[in-house]
Amino acid sequence: MIAALAFASLGLAQKSKSSKKNGKTPAASAAPVAIPVPFRSGEILEYRVLFSKYAVNAAKIETSVVEERNFFGHLAWHFRAIAHTIDTTRALFAIDDQLDSYTSAANLFSLQFEMYLHEQGKTQTNLYRMTSEGDPAPADATALRVLPGTRDAIGFLYILRAADWQHTAELHAPVFDGHRIYDVIARIDTPQGIVDVPAGNFPAFRVALRMFDHGKELTDTKLWVWFTKDDAHTPVLVEAEIPFGTARLELAHLP
Repeated sequence: MIAALAFASLGLAQKSKSSKKNGKTPAASAAPVAIPVPFRSGEILEYRVLFSKYAVNAAKIETSVVEERNFFGHLAWHFRAIAHTIDTTRALFAIDDQLDSYTSAANLFSLQFEMYLHEQGKTQTNLYRMTSEGDPAPADATALRVLPGTRDAIGFLYILRAADWQHTAELHAPVFDGHRIYDVIARIDTPQGIVDVPAGNFPAFRVALRMFDHGKELTDTKLWVWFTKDDAHTPVLVEAEIPFGTARLELAHLP
């Protein structure tokens, strides 16, 4: 849930479970064409989360590409992020959340964003179907009227991976975090570096994210994502400055 760190206050997640609203419908008559991507079904990445300058090991996060499937007539990727607070942090603030994203395989636009939140003994479930004006309201989810090209906080991570950064100066998209839609601008600020994380040492490049709310930049939220320079563009490290402190998400091991 790397991209969601800034957008969804770390979206710390519960044990993996199947989404209850899977939208299994007959395939569309004309099969859409999936764009090339550097990830694959079944990929699972695990991260440790360190909070503050004291390097408190606060949480563990797992992101996964669950499958590529039909979703209400669209060929879609199903992404998932799950996480748990651990150790001392869990004693203070128990969080077990799960976020699911259904993202079009044809254009990487968000189709549905699901939140299964278990925080401090309270449970909440929210399902948001991305729709345009004039679309009928879904019976099994909340209709979220968005502009074409809107992404959700989990799917956006995979969009950053899939971007052709050799020919893309910056990536600009509206991103929904489960509460609000932000305008996000992503661009490479460090073309070459070496990242040292528990999974190993990796040649990598860094993408900086800037977030805007109705045209005003969020100066108290800064996010940088390091991707490997190989074809997989694996996210190996996130550095974040957020309202409640600083954080690092470090890849624990390679899949």
